[in-house]
Amino acid sequence: MEKYEQIAFQIITHVGMAKSTYMQAIKEAKDGNFKESEDLIVEGNQFLVDGHKVHKDLIQSEASGETIPLNLLLMHAEDQLISTEVIKEMAKELIYVHQNYVKK
Repeated sequence: MEKYEQIAFQIITHVGMAKSTYMQAIKEAKDGNFKESEDLIVEGNQFLVDGHKVHKDLIQSEASGETIPLNLLLMHAEDQLISTEVIKEMAKELIYVHQNYVKK
């Protein structure tokens, strides 16, 4: 597998795990398991940080003069990174709403 395909898959894997964890956190909050949902947010944040580290390294390589070939897989990785950031913020808001406003 080409170097940049591996990098793209690393980003996709890390942020995919983060996204799944954030979605599970929302489910736990819906079920009233707020401690579990908060723990899942923390876990998801670590996956997201891992994805950002890979992404940062790629940006630093390009800043150092390395030519980074743009392809659909890398674009997908970028899209997944951005959308996971949005899902993280929405998950935190939904957990807050469930904790404070939804009656069980």
